[in-house]
Amino acid sequence: MDQCVCVERELEKVLHKFLMYGQHCDRSLEELLHYVSGLRQELSNTGHLDLQLSATLSLVMSQCCKKIKDTVQKLALDHKDIHASVSKVGKAIDRNFDTDVSGVGVEGVWDLHEKQQFLSEVVVGHLYRQGLLSVAEELCQESGICIDLCQKKPFLELNRILEALRLRDLRPALEWTMSNRQRLLALNSTLEFKLHRLYFISLLTGGMVNQTEALGYAKNFQPFAQQHQRDIQVLMGSLVYLRHGIANSPYLHLLDSTQWADICDIFTRDACALLGLSVESPLSVSFSAGCLALPVLLNIKAVIEQRQCTGIWSQKDELPVEIELGKKCWYHSVFACPILRQQATESNPPMKLICGHVISRDALNKLINGGKLKCPYCPMEQAPSDAKQIYF
Repeated sequence: MDQCVCVERELEKVLHKFLMYGQHCDRSLEELLHYVSGLRQELSNTGHLDLQLSATLSLVMSQCCKKIKDTVQKLALDHKDIHASVSKVGKAIDRNFDTDVSGVGVEGVWDLHEKQQFLSEVVVGHLYRQGLLSVAEELCQESGICIDLCQKKPFLELNRILEALRLRDLRPALEWTMSNRQRLLALNSTLEFKLHRLYFISLLTGGMVNQTEALGYAKNFQPFAQQHQRDIQVLMGSLVYLRHGIANSPYLHLLDSTQWADICDIFTRDACALLGLSVESPLSVSFSAGCLALPVLLNIKAVIEQRQCTGIWSQKDELPVEIELGKKCWYHSVFACPILRQQATESNPPMKLICGHVISRDALNKLINGGKLKCPYCPMEQAPSDAKQIYF
């Protein structure tokens, strides 16, 4: 994070210099233009435009040319200084970021053709989610993978509706929610009500012209009267101020433009839930987690090499330290053995003893003495075979 701050600081300096240079350039050229225009007007008033210039006028013209040349040279010199600042940004990036990350990767992980195909499928799925359909099709052709139409169709429809929402067209989304009403209700979704609410607000912005249509559209709130009674009362109360305009009423908050961004997020979340998909693509989640973990891994690698203890990090399926990725990346429960203080794995799963305490299988095997196992937390003795594996 500190590296990003250093680079950002250099970038802010460059942007500030660009801004100051632009303002200085505008002022200098404006002054120069005003000076030349005044000189031209002076020559025009003397009536000597077509005659040979006198010595005095020649001197004035020479001074004018010199002023123009000096101003242009000064601006060019200032512009050259900005190039030096831009190069400092590149040096800051090279200084703060390690471009060689191969040392913390697993060699040969993508050597197999099957894994390369799997990676291509993940990238294609991400492109479909982003609406980059033509790019996804091109990648399919180049990598030789085939995606069924049934897999593409949900993404095509989802992106079509999202694009309409970004253009503030609610009709495609409303049609989709009404056709999937029962499934959305099973998820306790509020998407359909919020779409009707937003459409009603868009009618209110039209003023008295849309009053009759707004009253008629209010019948769509009937199925949601019990759950969203307070919101519906607010919408109906706003009709009183329709003549004076909602923007000039206590209901100004109904016109908040952030509602459109929120409705896009809600639609994406609920649509993905119906399709059995995560809200974010696996590629974007992996990329975000990698951005958080990579600096820590590079620091660990540097410390290991400095202390000449490369044998510590020999296991490919675990990390030498825990890396905090934040709650956003929590997807399943994690068990750490209280005895060995190691995270459980498939080969070393958590085991529940008869007394109810849980330890790892490796800890269990180390605690066996004479065919008996004594719980490290209570005096209960038991047979090792009585322990049950736990699945989180």
